[in-house]
Amino acid sequence: MQEPMASAVPSLQNRITLIIIAGALVLSAAMGTRQTFGLFINPFSYDRGVPVTLVAFAIALHNLVWGFAQPFAGAMADRHGPAPAVAFGAFAFAGGLAMAALAPSGMWLVIGLGVLVGLGISCTTFGVVLPAVSRAVTPEKRTMAMGLVSAGGSLGQVALVPIAQGLRQTYGVSTSLFALALILCCAAPLGLFMTLRRRGNAAGKAAAPTSGNDGEHVSLREVLRQARSHRGYQLLTLGFFTCGFQLAFIATHLPGYLLMCHMPVGLGATALALIGLFNMVGSWACGWLGGRYRQHHVLGWLYLIRGAAIALFFLLPKSDTSVVIFAAVMGLTWLGTVPLTSGLVAKVFGTQHLGTLFGLCFMSHQVGSFLGAWLGGYVLDVTGSYNLIWAATAILGAVAAALHFPINDERAAPPVRQPRPASA
Repeated sequence: MQEPMASAVPSLQNRITLIIIAGALVLSAAMGTRQTFGLFINPFSYDRGVPVTLVAFAIALHNLVWGFAQPFAGAMADRHGPAPAVAFGAFAFAGGLAMAALAPSGMWLVIGLGVLVGLGISCTTFGVVLPAVSRAVTPEKRTMAMGLVSAGGSLGQVALVPIAQGLRQTYGVSTSLFALALILCCAAPLGLFMTLRRRGNAAGKAAAPTSGNDGEHVSLREVLRQARSHRGYQLLTLGFFTCGFQLAFIATHLPGYLLMCHMPVGLGATALALIGLFNMVGSWACGWLGGRYRQHHVLGWLYLIRGAAIALFFLLPKSDTSVVIFAAVMGLTWLGTVPLTSGLVAKVFGTQHLGTLFGLCFMSHQVGSFLGAWLGGYVLDVTGSYNLIWAATAILGAVAAALHFPINDERAAPPVRQPRPASA
């Protein structure tokens, strides 16, 4: 009687591995493509005559649309699984890039790069991928698994930034954007592999992950009411704003800032690729640390280190070496916040509505992303430099750390359960 159960466990582990690989590939396509946007600001401005402020606004708008669409994308994946969400998001993302490639005016650039890309990326990134992974693994391995997926997702940033840069320099902006759109279309079917379907009651009972009240059917309304009044969730949401602000500003404006500092033309693309490379190590390390230490403490130290690195980079003289060191440190602290934040939400509230709860928290992140990307272009146009934004970006790191250290990470009391309908 034990043989079927024993043979089922390797099969279950293989399916979990497939979920992790598929999730990492989807993240690679989406986040790697998004990371290239800073390379197109100057070409859109100089070659097509679109003001820098408008290009920055289009890039900033996709962050805002992403943030407000994320709770709905997460809720759709919670209810129907990740496959339809990923497919819709990949094609919407690709359509937005194609529209930007053909945009005859700034308005179409805003619709494509801002609205469609924002809708697409909400369905192909963390709010859909990480909940799918978290439900497939046991609670003690959850943060580690999400960190592994986030690390694998950085492969896209390492690979796609230099590819996009090379295509842009050789064939132009339109060809580069169409190539990225094709990659996203290829990622559309991967959502089919991101749902764990357990075979047989024995296997399910042997390996089904449990997490407190995760198996109970509770009302989404009650969970949302509980989260809204939970002080730790409020602090986590406020702190996530800083992460979005810092990352969007650097990803969008670092290449242009380096050109203003008279650095080599290709150094900006190299820095973005290095951020992606070191983010692979950083995301895995943050997932590992989050499984062994209190996740909000790891987040607090991460924000302190990132803020200090930004301040030193801004204040010290610029050189090829300093840019490489800065990119490495930023990469180590880049997206490690995501598995830690998602894992902390799952620890406090469970995984049943994780896509929705993380999506609401992530909305704050994307408001910060919008302001980081847009204000960078606005302040540059108004003052002629990035000095004010660099200073604000460094200070926000200390603010975020102060918000995270006091968070209470104890499991929240279960909300009122929604009664199941009586069977006929």
